[in-house]
Amino acid sequence: MAGKRRVKKPHFGHNRRLMPLAKRTLNMRPRKAAPPRILSLSAIMQMVRKAKAAGKRVVTTNGCFDILHVGHARYLAFAREQGDLLIVGVNSDSSVRRNKGPARPIVSERERAELVASLRSVDAVYIFDETTPDRWLGKLRPHIHVKGADREMSEIVERRTVERFGGRVIRAPYIKGKSTSTILARIKS
Repeated sequence: MAGKRRVKKPHFGHNRRLMPLAKRTLNMRPRKAAPPRILSLSAIMQMVRKAKAAGKRVVTTNGCFDILHVGHARYLAFAREQGDLLIVGVNSDSSVRRNKGPARPIVSERERAELVASLRSVDAVYIFDETTPDRWLGKLRPHIHVKGADREMSEIVERRTVERFGGRVIRAPYIKGKSTSTILARIKS
């Protein structure tokens, strides 16, 4: 076979950083699936009961999380720092429409919940259909409920529910210019 040169394949040995991704992927053992973190209210109630029995501090927060951005990530990290278990209520599509108008949400409830659940700071996510989170907060009775400091304490409608059961409402620092509304306005302009 004159004219054909044999191409020597690179040998990476045990240096996995240099091994091509495709080869590493083919040789990987399947990982165990991550535990589901988008849960029913009853499953979250059970999780909260166990946490409280173990002396852990339960923290909740809620929101639309329509277009996930750095403001959300920092807000949720702040919320997680307030306790040991963070439960996030994500407004359903119909709840978002009632609160934000017919043009919202941009992203479906399941996708929004999945994105929020994928964050390291979040332990569980619950999709709720009501306009306010009062019903499920009354059942969970968190030690702490976190809301953004873009609202005055008097504007936080669920405050009375949380405080009625001995919890506290804490306002997370607001990051100016980091909101879904700001992102949508930039897209439109």
